[in-house]
Amino acid sequence: MALSVLELGVSRASVLLLQGVTFSVSDGSALLVRGPNGIGKTSLLRTICGLQLPYSGRIEGVVDQVAYSGHVDGIKPTLTVIENLRFWSIVFGSNQVEEGLEIYGLNELRHYQAGQLSAGQKRRLALARVFVTGCHLWVLDEPTASLDQRSNEIFCRALEAHLLQGGVGLIATHNDIDLNADVLDLETFRASSKTIDSFEEEFS
Repeated sequence: MALSVLELGVSRASVLLLQGVTFSVSDGSALLVRGPNGIGKTSLLRTICGLQLPYSGRIEGVVDQVAYSGHVDGIKPTLTVIENLRFWSIVFGSNQVEEGLEIYGLNELRHYQAGQLSAGQKRRLALARVFVTGCHLWVLDEPTASLDQRSNEIFCRALEAHLLQGGVGLIATHNDIDLNADVLDLETFRASSKTIDSFEEEFS
């Protein structure tokens, strides 16, 4: 399996949100993460990406080859579209900037500062940023937020191409995505209300 999560516990602000989360995703596959607001979808994704420590359990697989896109677009507003993509391409040692511009319809905007873009254009740039990293695992938190129908279709085609090339997708979303993927319902793993001692959380 490309990604394996075993008995994972996830916390936020000294509150245990999820416990016993267990799933696996193989190469060429995607998993959609579902659940109501506040259940811990974002915290789970951030934990898998190494942005916060797990409370318990293990994460195994391609976590050193992960590109993450969260609620914040992860772009520099004072840099142009192409400068943003070149930066991430250099960081990850890839060479897919022109392809990313083409796929996400950003060619005409390449010399615009990111801060000048609309919300939907910024989201397309954020998704292009994920693409140009060349990473095996895409971890995406509400990737279709702010996208119109055409941009949503562009994203779905890009994701399908990534999977066909053996890539992996882990996607938290409330929206319908035209994708053949398994679904992980986090209600199954909702923790009973538990406050974590701050000392215990720091060293978990």
